[in-house]
Amino acid sequence: MWRGPGLADSEEWILRLSPAQIGELDAALCTVRERSLPLLRVSAGDFPLPTLAGELERIADVLENGRGFVLIKGIPVKRYSQAATSTIFWGLGRHLGIPVSQNAAGHMLGHVRDTGRTMADPATRGYQTRARLPFHTDGSDVLGLLCLRAARSGARVTVASSAAVYNAVLARRPELVERLYRTHFLDRREEQAPGEQPYSAVPLACWYGGKLSVRYNRCYLESAQRFPNVPPLEPTDMELFDLIDELADSPEIRLDLDFEAGDLLLLNNHAVLHSRTEYEDFAEPERQRHVLRLWLALRHGRELPPDFWGNLRSKGGRPGRGGITPRDVIAT
Repeated sequence: MWRGPGLADSEEWILRLSPAQIGELDAALCTVRERSLPLLRVSAGDFPLPTLAGELERIADVLENGRGFVLIKGIPVKRYSQAATSTIFWGLGRHLGIPVSQNAAGHMLGHVRDTGRTMADPATRGYQTRARLPFHTDGSDVLGLLCLRAARSGARVTVASSAAVYNAVLARRPELVERLYRTHFLDRREEQAPGEQPYSAVPLACWYGGKLSVRYNRCYLESAQRFPNVPPLEPTDMELFDLIDELADSPEIRLDLDFEAGDLLLLNNHAVLHSRTEYEDFAEPERQRHVLRLWLALRHGRELPPDFWGNLRSKGGRPGRGGITPRDVIAT
């Protein structure tokens, strides 16, 4: 467990790429191009990183068994095309884990940018807006965010240890903790596959395999109330959500990040909550904020109970390790 003030003046959670490591990225990109490999077919073996691969193996261990997040700085995105940057991001991700689908269309590499939509539309997800995103977790073992362009202002990224928040709830309102282990209902925002429920029935926390895992997205918990089969939230549930939000955003727990062009943030969704402030963007489309996103299943990820992912399925129709079921997969 960590707290923001203990890390704010340290760089132990930052990897600044050296010129030699950037050279490895350039060489790996050339390898992929020479083989004319489609992006989704690029494996870790197709993206050779002689020394950086060892660093990524260490990072994978930190994500699962350490503080749960790492910030890699210095990817020279301004001198790469978007296609080249996407290949590099994908190649780095393949060294860390296995990409999983981020939406019902089956997209494996996502784009986080303002589309003009709002959360009032039940088919909209937060990353498609420039609105504030309160503390939450995403639907995979690991979230990867690579910043191509920063906003004109705002869009501050903040992380918080789920364990620190959990312990603070336990200390302040111990009677609320057991509610984390109850079944809750998360809106799937119109991205369910045919035959699936439009919401997931899941616990918000579990102890399994000796580890605490937390999932939380208040927006989806509250918007799931639009479905008649979902039990109404109780006043005590709202007290719990208010307390989680307050604690995660408190100076005693949170860590604010300078998330700039060329930064790659990696975090374990089971161990770290993240948020983003509202932002103002540039008028010119080519200057507007643009972040690439990967959802990854760790190769050596923690054990999780069968109900932790609710009714989410992998492409083969079996219980998956996160991700959103593509609509061409029939639920079983």
